[in-house]
Amino acid sequence: MKFLNLLLLAIPASIFLRLSDYSPVLLFIAAGLSIIPLAGYMGKATEEIAIFVGPRIGGLLNATFGNAAELIITIFALKAGLVEVVKASITGSIIGNLLLVLGLSMLLGGFKYKTQKFNQAAAGMHTSMLLMAVTGLIIPAVFLNTHSNPAAEPLSLGVAFVLMLVYLLSLIFSLHTHKDVFRPSQEHSENPTWSKPKALLILLIATLFVVLESEFLVEGIDPVVKTLGISELFIGVIVIPIIGNAAEHSTSVIMALKNKMEISLEIAIGSSTQIALFVAPLLVFLGYFMGHPLDLLFTSYELIVIIMGIVITAMINLDGRSNWLEGAQLLAAYAIMALAFLFV
Repeated sequence: MKFLNLLLLAIPASIFLRLSDYSPVLLFIAAGLSIIPLAGYMGKATEEIAIFVGPRIGGLLNATFGNAAELIITIFALKAGLVEVVKASITGSIIGNLLLVLGLSMLLGGFKYKTQKFNQAAAGMHTSMLLMAVTGLIIPAVFLNTHSNPAAEPLSLGVAFVLMLVYLLSLIFSLHTHKDVFRPSQEHSENPTWSKPKALLILLIATLFVVLESEFLVEGIDPVVKTLGISELFIGVIVIPIIGNAAEHSTSVIMALKNKMEISLEIAIGSSTQIALFVAPLLVFLGYFMGHPLDLLFTSYELIVIIMGIVITAMINLDGRSNWLEGAQLLAAYAIMALAFLFV
């Protein structure tokens, strides 16, 4: 967390750039850098509160706020009518967590430890949930491309409802009925490093600043596209997920370096599951009420990279062990996909 604190200097810089109307591109960069430590503080505060309220409610809090920063960014993007950016960020979050975060964790952890073990049951549950979520993304795409009079909005709303229902069931499954099997790491005792009022205050302040910086970030997307020639698709798939989840990514790597690969796996795959089953459906409903309908009609390439990311991760996690080469393979797959999005 300490090395991220330097990025907090980007907050006053972004405010100055916004008030002076100096450079939208610099504003985009400053806002993006400032969100990284703020998201870290949101995650840390949530973890501290979770210790006070107990493992069940704490697990629910962590599951709910795990992607809060990125959710706030996408809500502002949706409000601005950047629907394609929002859909691209869903794709980028899923493959980013599965390939970039997990790959980097396995690579660096594998350099320190020859073989690292993790809970196969937890990995299998999350992978099956992701495959189910992909079904919810493929069916609308196939239907809307094979019918002359497609009902995109009602179909997307219906699928979103089903996905959110399955996500709720998965929380009951992992936090209540099968918590001993799937989340043994939650049973160890922890001592809070912050007081409860301090954690709540930091969570509130960090969230308010993330809201402010997210608005600045979204304002800079169009100027960045026009000035730097980077597509909205690349910003959505690569840039926004990295900004929103950078602090969480560093936690996953740190856990792997401590030979706690099970926690790294929970962070990476669990976050992808939450994006696919909770964040994406929530954005569909929010888009409907905000007057910017968000359907689940993803491009063929987006669907392919999501499916390939899940399949590659599932194959690597079959034996409940990881090593540095498997991490390198995941990173290589992410690099190939990112290059393709760059040149779209």
